[in-house]
Amino acid sequence: MPRLILLNGAPAVGKSTLARRYADDHAFALALDIDQVRRMLGRWREDAGTAGLLARSVALAAARAHLESGHDVVVPQLVGRVEFIEQLAATAAVSGAAFCEVYLVDEGASLVRRFAERTRIAADPTHVDAGEMLEEAGLVAYVDRIAALIPLRPDAVTVESAPGDIEGTYRRLLTALDRE
Repeated sequence: MPRLILLNGAPAVGKSTLARRYADDHAFALALDIDQVRRMLGRWREDAGTAGLLARSVALAAARAHLESGHDVVVPQLVGRVEFIEQLAATAAVSGAAFCEVYLVDEGASLVRRFAERTRIAADPTHVDAGEMLEEAGLVAYVDRIAALIPLRPDAVTVESAPGDIEGTYRRLLTALDRE
């Protein structure tokens, strides 16, 4: 059975890296980065809110098509509102796929350092965008928002994301998914 895996968490916690790592290990798995989809929209910066909603709509349609073809989809996305999580779960259900909700976690001070470093070296355009759109105070607010959301999601699992330990974090992710 294919899986739709949401990798949720604060900026710079490793969502995109782990999604790409998962796709590299699983034939035809799709790492569906909504921030990349948003960047494909013309003049998206003029109305980032609308662009985000449109990108999510496109991503849901793509996820459904890919799941229905029998392949996994991994969505690395900071999601602070339950509505989109429920849309992802519904997409999995109508596609005959399992839905796995994973929160990548690290402590706040570490995340601030990780985000600052990622922004400083920003090779990925979406990381440049995030650095421009989010300052440290905003990052802390997102960390708090995610922490408050986790207890409301009883079927979700958390995975510790250790800075600099991609392989160890990936192994913990696979272990968590195997329990699902």
